[in-house]
Amino acid sequence: MREAPQTLLKILVDQRRWRYVDFERHFRRSATELLDAGARNLTVSESQYRRWTAGRVQTLPGPDACRVLEYMFGIDVATLFGPPPSDLPAPAFNLEDEIDMTARDAQSEAGAAAAASISDIALDQLRDDVATLAREYVTTPTYVVFQKAKEMRESAEANRERTQVPAQQQELLIVAGQACALLATAAFDLGSLDGARRLSRSAALYGEAARFDPLRAFAGGTLAYIAYFSGRPAEGVRVARAARAFTGLGDVARRRLAAIEARAFGHLGDIASAQRALDASTADGSGRRDDLHDEVGGEFGFSPERLAMSNASTCLLIGDGDRAERIAVQALDLARSRPSATRSVRVVGGAGADLAAARLLRDDLDGAAQALEAMWLVPKEQRATGLLARAARVRSGLSSSRYSQAVLAAELGERIEDFTRQSAPRQLGAGPLAIEG
Repeated sequence: MREAPQTLLKILVDQRRWRYVDFERHFRRSATELLDAGARNLTVSESQYRRWTAGRVQTLPGPDACRVLEYMFGIDVATLFGPPPSDLPAPAFNLEDEIDMTARDAQSEAGAAAAASISDIALDQLRDDVATLAREYVTTPTYVVFQKAKEMRESAEANRERTQVPAQQQELLIVAGQACALLATAAFDLGSLDGARRLSRSAALYGEAARFDPLRAFAGGTLAYIAYFSGRPAEGVRVARAARAFTGLGDVARRRLAAIEARAFGHLGDIASAQRALDASTADGSGRRDDLHDEVGGEFGFSPERLAMSNASTCLLIGDGDRAERIAVQALDLARSRPSATRSVRVVGGAGADLAAARLLRDDLDGAAQALEAMWLVPKEQRATGLLARAARVRSGLSSSRYSQAVLAAELGERIEDFTRQSAPRQLGAGPLAIEG
């Protein structure tokens, strides 16, 4: 257990669970709000922060810094730097929090000792953290992914400011870019298409700065499907094709981009071009791999079941219901063959929705109801944008005049409306997608 804090400031910082980066961010924001324009650039170095919280100061900070500290905590600065009052309640001790805070402090302080570089161990940990998040994306609530990816990008940027080693700078650009790409995917899944577009472009810029084309290609693919979900399929085709032109891509990356291009052509109603892109997405590869789609994988990959699910949706768009049904069944079988710990409920639910839509095309209402059983199992926090669009397609099919007297169709339609209303994007206030109309 750590020694008792020597100053009231230390206790207040600990109670807020602030790391240096958190304290410095609040300090800068407070300075901007409080001080005149000439003094708004006031900052606190990490070494200064540690002297303040450890009580190793002989005199109080400068007048502007004192004003900011008093503004932040609502306590005069002399009291902040003095010993904590004896009657101040001690924060409740939590072993897990204590271990976590100790680990963070140790990592930060050890890293600070590396002067103009950062520890390779710290860099490896950041790289591993992003890879783990990408691989656990399908089993993690989307809002949790967003928060974690946000922290990882900020950490990568903070470390990039501390190192002057070119190789480390490049690695941190890649890590920050990967975190930004996960932020974009999470924002899209939560229904924020504008936010997802901005974050995808930022990820592409990171990839450009790092000269890492697989990241640029992944971000390009994300921008392409954001475009057709926003009602701009021609832009989706153009962006997907541009992404396919990047060098150094493996087979998985090329299949993903071909499948995205096929969907965009499907939304355009260009059946011949959609079919060519579908064929390209399932063609035998060259055996090539890349450091993002294959080595990191997870959300950066494109599993066989995701490929099948995407292609089933494309077949529905071009009116090939029989093929859509076969491929949707294949996607379900592939997804269900995964261990439950790594199975994507979104793919299971999405493939089930596509299977239902395909069966409605041949007037199999009972078969559609059976297929939707896979979709109902998707928990609220995992009901992402793509799944809601598929559910909307089924809802539209159930509204057909041929089902106007069918009680089952009405019941399924109402259940889809409830399913959508309770989803994370709708709970967060996202409006309907362009392709839902």
